[in-house]
Amino acid sequence: MATVSQRTALTPRHLTRTSERLSFIYLERCTVHRDANAITAEDADGTTHIPSATIGTLLLGPGTRITHQAMSVLGETGAAVAWVGEQGVRYYAGGRALTRSSALAEAQAVQWANVRSRLAVARAMYRLRFPDEDPDGLTRKGLLGREGRRVKDCYRAQAARTGVPWHGRKYTPGDFAAGDPVNQAITAAAQCMYGIAHAVVASLGCSPALGFVHSGHELSFVLDIADLYKTEIGIPLAFDIAAEDEEDVASRTRRALRDRINEASLLDRCVDDIKRLLLNDEAGPTIPSDQDVVTLHSDGDRKVAAGRNYGGTDSGEDEAMLW
Repeated sequence: MATVSQRTALTPRHLTRTSERLSFIYLERCTVHRDANAITAEDADGTTHIPSATIGTLLLGPGTRITHQAMSVLGETGAAVAWVGEQGVRYYAGGRALTRSSALAEAQAVQWANVRSRLAVARAMYRLRFPDEDPDGLTRKGLLGREGRRVKDCYRAQAARTGVPWHGRKYTPGDFAAGDPVNQAITAAAQCMYGIAHAVVASLGCSPALGFVHSGHELSFVLDIADLYKTEIGIPLAFDIAAEDEEDVASRTRRALRDRINEASLLDRCVDDIKRLLLNDEAGPTIPSDQDVVTLHSDGDRKVAAGRNYGGTDSGEDEAMLW
C-alpha cells in the first residue's frame, strides 16, 4: 500500500456529493483504522468496513481510538469528525467542518451584522419554538418577555402532567447537587442539548459565537439552537425522569435523551433548521458543500474569479493571468 505522501490528493470531482452521503455515523468502543480508501471499525465483535467517501460526519463516542492514517483518509474525502459523548449528547472537539462552502458562515455573519435582520432571525427562532404564535412586530424586550412566560407555562404544565412538585427553576453554576431532582434533570438535559447543537453548528462551519438571541459568549449561537428544542424535548423528558425516580437523575436523563435524539432524528433536524434560519428558505436549501469555489470580492458586492491577476489595467479588467 502506498504511503500517505505518495497518494494523489482527491478533488471535489472525485468525491461523493454531500446530498448522497450518510449525514452522521456514530462509533463507540472500537479502534478506527484505514484500509485503502475505507476506514475500519474494530471491536470485540469483529471488523466493519466503512467507505470513507460515504460519510458526512463521523461521531467518535466513548472508548474510540483512531489512527493517523484513518484521519488522513477522512480529511481527503471531505468528512467531518467530532469527538462526542455517548450517542452524541456532548461535544468535546471537532475536526474540519462538513461543508466546503462558506455560504452558511457568510449568511450568518450578514444576518447578524444588521440590527433588523438579527431581530428577524430571533423572531424566526421564536416561531420555530412556538408555531401557534406570530412574533411579528415584537421588540427584543417583547420577545424575551413572551419567551419567558411560555417557558414558565411549560414548567407548570409538565409538573401538572407528571405530578412532580415544582418550586421554580433553580440552578447554581458549579453546584449541580444544589438543585432538587427535577432541576438536576433539567440541567442535565440542557447540557446534552448544548453538546448536540455545538456538534451541528461546528459541522456546518457556522460561528458558535454569533448568536441572535444570546450574546457575549463564545457559544451564543449554540445556546440559540439548543433552546429551539427546550420546551418540546428537554423539559418534558426531564420531568418524566424525575417522576420515575429521584435517584441518579443526571445519568438517566442523559440516557433517555440519547434515545429520544435517535428516535426524533434531531441531528438532521438541527441542520435543516439552521439552514432555514440563516438562508431565509423554507425548503432548507442545499449548500454546495461538495465544491471548492473560491472567489474574490470586487466593487458593487460583485464576486470575481480567484486564481487570476487583476493588475493589468487601472479599471481592474481581468487579464486572465493565473497567479
